[in-house]
Amino acid sequence: MKIDLKGKRAVVTGSTAGIGRAIAEGLARAGAAVVINGRGEERVSATLRNIRALFPAADITGFSADLATAEGADDFAARAGDADILINNVGTAKPKAFLELADSDWQDLFELNVMSGVRMTRHHLPSMTKRGWGCVVFISSESAPAVPQEMIDYGMTKTAQLAISRGVAESVAGTGVTVSAVLPGPTNSKILSNWMKATAAAEGITQDEAEQNFLNTMRPTSLLKRFTTTDEIANMVVYLCSEQASGTTGAALRVDGGVLRQIA
Repeated sequence: MKIDLKGKRAVVTGSTAGIGRAIAEGLARAGAAVVINGRGEERVSATLRNIRALFPAADITGFSADLATAEGADDFAARAGDADILINNVGTAKPKAFLELADSDWQDLFELNVMSGVRMTRHHLPSMTKRGWGCVVFISSESAPAVPQEMIDYGMTKTAQLAISRGVAESVAGTGVTVSAVLPGPTNSKILSNWMKATAAAEGITQDEAEQNFLNTMRPTSLLKRFTTTDEIANMVVYLCSEQASGTTGAALRVDGGVLRQIA
């Protein structure tokens, strides 16, 4: 299968590192023009240099903006321009016990993980439907259907993304625009890798040992028995953005390493 996205323009939020960065590179590799995003100008600039070095012929631009705010989302959308493909990837997670979570913790996480995607989708959807083609992908998580007790607020935001992606898909039925969600499992993204590094340092073990301990205790149902790579997540996303995936919409596709014990 050869995926060709030449002539398509993709916006990828939260794409200076981790899964978002891998998705941006994957889309560029497939020929799409790509707009990246991060909170800091320095990180955006460094990422642009790196991706342009990998793909000298690619059309890669980027803008810094805090998409957890309406003002930041509006500013980014105005500078980023139109998009055929929107990847709502930006988000974060901070393990914290439920009783320690303040109202502000819930609200701040919801603004970043959920409302960023709402705002970006609301901006780009009208032009997609007018053209009769578009693709929106929400990067959710296996924590959506299986909410982790150590990150209940995070699970809540990822469940919300599934509701939004399905609902929006139904709202644009028959327009040629597809809307779906991807559910990664434990992945060697920046956030989880940093958590594993800190755990390894605190326990005097290697990061590989910390990851295996995490899988054995926190995700014992993993069939892969390792963390997925960011490229493995990106491969699914790039496919969803292609003409080959034109029959897939309103779906939640898992790249969870078999963590979820369900067949549908």
